[in-house]
Amino acid sequence: MKEGWISPPLGLKLSGSEVHVWRAELVRSQACEERLLATLTGDEQDRANRFHFKHDRSHFINARGILRDILGRYLDTRANDLRFEYTKYGKPSLAREFGGSALSFNLSHSKGVALFAFTIGRDLGIDLEWIRADVADEQIAEHFFSDQEVRALRALDAGEQAEAFFNCWTRKEAYIKAIGEGLSMPLSRFAVSLKPGDTAALLYTGGGSKETSRWKLLELFPGSGFAGAVAVEGHDWQLKCWQWEEPES
Repeated sequence: MKEGWISPPLGLKLSGSEVHVWRAELVRSQACEERLLATLTGDEQDRANRFHFKHDRSHFINARGILRDILGRYLDTRANDLRFEYTKYGKPSLAREFGGSALSFNLSHSKGVALFAFTIGRDLGIDLEWIRADVADEQIAEHFFSDQEVRALRALDAGEQAEAFFNCWTRKEAYIKAIGEGLSMPLSRFAVSLKPGDTAALLYTGGGSKETSRWKLLELFPGSGFAGAVAVEGHDWQLKCWQWEEPES
């Protein structure tokens, strides 16, 4: 599905039958970054200060600040008032006083671009990666991918393999982020489609056909040179894609 990234309407609402994915550029003006930094908690600001490189620090600040801004819009709450809780695998959710897991969200960023996914009453995960041919290595695939995926990758023309590798990687990451287990679940235990142009799909999991049919995978198109995917619980939902821009002060 080739989605268009458009500005959201005024009075934006998120219903239980929708999944909203936002795209944002993480290279922002100094003034914007300072405004976003001011919405972060002390712990988040401490995390930002631990980054060695300035661009990594800026990307973290802007990603967290944009997440807070979007959540604040949905909840009609000031961004700096929001608080998060984390699972033992590090997956964030809203603190109970803000509805807990009723409004689910997930985020990913790479190469100065971020994707944020939101829905109500269902689990979801999102992943975004910059496509790099030097990383799309067969040895890496053999270590992390299932045998079925490795065979599918080898069957492709050389010119398709880098895109296929990152199709596979983002779909697998989106799924394990959705189930909330992180890399505690081996990536080789389940399989996804990967061939460029084919529909994104979860082919099998260790949980059998019931677990496989529980999820829907969609390919995302964040921009030239990127691969992206979102995994969402259930099939009775519609995707809407928005482009985040700095609110007018």
